[in-house]
Amino acid sequence: MFGMGFTEILMIAVVAIIFLGPDKLPQFLVDVAKFFRSFKRAVNDAKAQLEQEVKLTELKEEALEYKEKFKSIGEEMGSITAELEEDPLAEVEEIKSAIESEPKREVVKFKKKSLQNKIDEDKDKVNV
Repeated sequence: MFGMGFTEILMIAVVAIIFLGPDKLPQFLVDVAKFFRSFKRAVNDAKAQLEQEVKLTELKEEALEYKEKFKSIGEEMGSITAELEEDPLAEVEEIKSAIESEPKREVVKFKKKSLQNKIDEDKDKVNV
């Protein structure tokens, strides 16, 4: 106990009996026991309060993380909403103007090629 051997404890007991006497020794031991009990209770209370503070700190940090996530999600939703609020007909008009500005020769060439392929397929069927 406390790094003391039996002989050291016995020596302390003998000195206590000599200085306190047999009348005051039992009350002194009760007082010492009460002191250690109250000291132990105070240490346990401080330990419990420290653990509670650590948990509160962890909860605060976690709440801040969630707050940041919600904030970033809100920003993303705002940008999506802004894109949705843009005029969708403007995009259709852009596509129309792009199609109209394309040279029509390429469309004609494409149609001519597809017609030529159909004719060739029909000739193959007739020759079979």
